Amino acid sequence: MNTKKIVVAIDGHSSCGKSTMAKQLARQVGYIYVDTGAMYRAAALFALRKGFLSPDGTLDEEGLRAHIDEADIAFRLDPETATPRTLLCGEDVESEIRGMQVSNVVSRVAALPFVREKLTREQQRMGEEKGIVMDGRDIGTAVFPNAELKVFITARPEVRAQRRFDELKAKGQAADFDEILKNVQERDYADSHRAVNPLRQAPDALLLDNSDLTREEQSAWLLEKFKEVVNN
Repeated sequence: MNTKKIVVAIDGHSSCGKSTMAKQLARQVGYIYVDTGAMYRAAALFALRKGFLSPDGTLDEEGLRAHIDEADIAFRLDPETATPRTLLCGEDVESEIRGMQVSNVVSRVAALPFVREKLTREQQRMGEEKGIVMDGRDIGTAVFPNAELKVFITARPEVRAQRRFDELKAKGQAADFDEILKNVQERDYADSHRAVNPLRQAPDALLLDNSDLTREEQSAWLLEKFKEVVNN
């Protein structure tokens, strides 16, 4: 059996199922999974809690720059679900970072060069030993430009908004479809137009539009691409 370990870099738009696919692949092949979007969401929550960022997006950039190293972001494996949960300064914030308050401001924080530099360094450290699946916005372009398998995932904005709406309702959280769709469209624009490492498909990344695919179909496609690389 081929035991070659690789880095799997999954990029794409918000709410297109990147994390679900990445988690599933990591479980199937015994790799470590890292949700970089959760890291940026945790950084945004840190900024909100410390008063460097207001819910309307007003930002004290210098204040956040001076204290960003205090944002201790880590992951803990949930023994019941076998999925990672996000910790901020030792506190489990997995549910809080998925709410609309953080969703509405995370692109503002993620665009800051000093935030991206800090988190990129941490992400690169996590992948030094390979055997890792990482998803985000710039994994294949900035964090791991030499990743052996790169995938760029997208879906129609309306499809992504409906998935996010269903996810929040399933968790018992308040959700407004029109607000979510607006947030999806605004995040697409912000992610692809930021000055530092904007969202874009790496030239050697495989493209997957999963608008009309089931989760099972997506997972099967990704596992097949993984096997092609490790067995090559």
